Amino acid sequence: MAGLRKKKKEEAVFTPYTKSTLITQIIMTIMAVLFLTPLAIIINYSFKTKKELYVNSPLSLPESLQFDNYVKAFDKLNMKVTFVNTLFYTAVSVLILALLCGTTAWAIARCKRKFFKFAYIYFIIGILIPYQALFLPIYTIGYKLNLTNTRSGIIFMYVATGISFGVFLMNSFMSTVPLELEEAARIDGCSVFRTYFSVVMPLLKPAMATLVIMQSFQIWNDYLLASLYVSKKQLKTLTVAIQSLFSAQTSDYTTAMAAIVISVLPIAILFMCLQKYFIKGMTVGAVKG
Repeated sequence: MAGLRKKKKEEAVFTPYTKSTLITQIIMTIMAVLFLTPLAIIINYSFKTKKELYVNSPLSLPESLQFDNYVKAFDKLNMKVTFVNTLFYTAVSVLILALLCGTTAWAIARCKRKFFKFAYIYFIIGILIPYQALFLPIYTIGYKLNLTNTRSGIIFMYVATGISFGVFLMNSFMSTVPLELEEAARIDGCSVFRTYFSVVMPLLKPAMATLVIMQSFQIWNDYLLASLYVSKKQLKTLTVAIQSLFSAQTSDYTTAMAAIVISVLPIAILFMCLQKYFIKGMTVGAVKG
């Protein structure tokens, strides 16, 4: 009897949890399939011929893998130029954002003066304004400062539009950094710069990874700002070059799909390398912020 009661008690405790977990897993599986289906169709299209694209079903497999689509995409996009440009803009912009946002958030979190509180509110307001609404002033300022059609101007534009969110994210995570470590570093004679780079910055890896991934996604896939600031062919990015494959006169969709797959790969690799820190940075920042 005692064993039977114990068994019923365990069933009463674990059965609801198991059912809820099963329902959650089913829902998440369905959502994953819905999100992966367009990606699978794009990859499938990238290996098809033009005839198969228009005649066969979107879910039908190609008769033979057409790797020539990737060769055509590499040539039409001028990958030697556009890929290097996109990688350069993204890497430099994200590096500057990580340094600026980290130091700014540290100063705001540790200094209790009214100026720093006002600065934090100022950056929060910057998040509320969509950067699409700032196209005209951004271009006007860039044109007057001779920053249009220059690499430094494009990087400055991305830093200016991304710094508000970066400061907000880093400031949310800053509360997890023990203040006692900084005080011990000062007692040992560390300067302000050494305290930040030797003590604080290593503890901000999850937040840094989150910032790097999210800003890399935005900058790498950006089309609007890149097309606004860039008109020279030697400065164009991948997304601007891909748009040229979807013209009103002729559209080479198989080559365009192959180009999309090529453009997604670097960001996908970056996310897989940093996903552990990304998940930690999102969860801790959400709880502590």
